[in-house]
Parts: sequence; C-alpha cells; structure tokens
Amino acid sequence: MKRRNFIGTSAIASVGLLAGNSAKAMNASHKNTNGLKGNINHSVCRWCYDSIPMEDFLKSLNELGVSAMDLTGPEDWPLMKKYNIHASMCWGAGKGILEGWNDPKLHKELIADYLRVIPLVAEAGYTNLICFSGNRNGMNDLVGLQNCVVGLKQILSVAEKHGVVLQMELLNSKVDHKDYMCDNTLWGVELCRRLGSENFKLLYDIYHMQIMEGDIIRNIHDYHQYFGHYHTGGNPGRNEINDSQELNYPAIMKAILATGYKGHVAQEFIPTYPDKIAALREGITICDI
Repeated sequence: MKRRNFIGTSAIASVGLLAGNSAKAMNASHKNTNGLKGNINHSVCRWCYDSIPMEDFLKSLNELGVSAMDLTGPEDWPLMKKYNIHASMCWGAGKGILEGWNDPKLHKELIADYLRVIPLVAEAGYTNLICFSGNRNGMNDLVGLQNCVVGLKQILSVAEKHGVVLQMELLNSKVDHKDYMCDNTLWGVELCRRLGSENFKLLYDIYHMQIMEGDIIRNIHDYHQYFGHYHTGGNPGRNEINDSQELNYPAIMKAILATGYKGHVAQEFIPTYPDKIAALREGITICDI
C-alpha cells in the first residue's frame, strides 16, 4: 500500500481507547538483549509492513529490540502499549499529504482537527504529531510559507501547553509527491524560524532529501536544530538501505549522533525481501552504529 493511501485510510479511535497508565509508554525501550548498541533509538514506519498483522508485527519488534513505531494513530495505541512499543511519530489529524497548511481555505478545518488530536497525543503519553504543507497547485512558495505561518500559529500555543511537537515532513516533489511544497530544507527551516517555537520541527526524511538536494550530512550538521525526527530509505527505489543503493547510512547515523540528537530514527523503506522482518533487521543493524 502506498503511504499516501495508508495515511488517508487511518481512522481516529475514541478517546476511551486511550485510557490507562500511558505515561509509562513514553520513551519505552527494551533492554539490550538483542545485540543493539543503544546509541540510536530505533523506530519503524508501520505502513511499510502493513501486510503483517499488527499484533504479529509488534511481537517481531519486541524480538528485534525495536522500541518504537512511526505513523500510527489512536486506533493503534492500545495494542502498541500492550507490547511496550512507543508511538514515536503520531498521525490522525489533517487531510493528508496533498492538502495542508499552505492553503488558507483549509485552515478552519485543519485547526479544528489538530486541536482535537493534540490532546489525544498528549493523553496517550506521546510527543510527535506529523503535519504537511500540501501541494503548491500553482501557489508561490513564499505565499505558501506565510500561509503556513498564519495557520500553524493558531494551534502552536495548544501544542506547547500539551508538550506536543508538530513535525512537518520534508518530501520529494520529483518522484513520489509531485508538486508538494515543503520539498527542500531551506524552505522548511525558514518556516521554523518564522514560527519561532520549539514545538514545531521538521521531519527530515533522508531518502526524500537525497532526491531533492543531496548533501545530507552537511545539512544535518548545519540545520539539525530544526530537525525533530528522521526517516530512512534507500535511494533510488526507497527499498533496503544496504549497499544496493547510494546512501552511506552508517556515516549518516554518526552525523546525527554528533549533533546530540536523542530522538528516534525510523526505518521507512519498502522491503523487497520475501522475509520482510529480515529486511528490517538488516536496516536496524546497518544504522546501529
């Protein structure tokens, strides 16, 4: 299933599903019984493994020593808590990748939706909530930037109150997400600067930014203070991150660690191996520097 479709079909569960002692799930981690070094906080994006039933997948994460999962919503969290898997990047608010904060006609709807979901994220003991710029649709990038500022400022105080960080993902507009506006680091950094809040960051997707601009390690060094989360993926193809592709992930992980980053790095490649868990194990091992 393509990611944009997976996002579109994710449903919001009732608040009642979030009951329980959720604070213990935050920053959940497994003891180093799987040979992992403990320097990188590993996560994985659920949509890449959606063919595996959720509970089976959670059991596999326990066996691998992976303590977190990205791109899950309230309907997933109770079962994740059962297996002590942290929701490292939440979704469930907004209209998906194509329609986002750069369109002022959507602000009323987006504001209401994020104001509803932000407390759910906090109540569940989580921190990160994804958001998107939306497509250009002929809009000038500077106009879209200012539109995002106007809209996002109306929810930032609520995010700050609840300790939730809104994370806008950097995506490529060349291959996967044609016309997407937040498709380069400098545009995203300028948005962060104009908003001026520690509760708004960029989700730096290494695969996407390799396609758009490259220079991954230098950009991590120069702009890491604006990056709140990282995604992986092999380029070209968005498949395994081994030596079949062009990115040097051990070096990239070392660069991320050198910035003092303490958050999660989520595998977001589409496995081609018949054994998808073996592919994930390989990716985790490559990044476990």
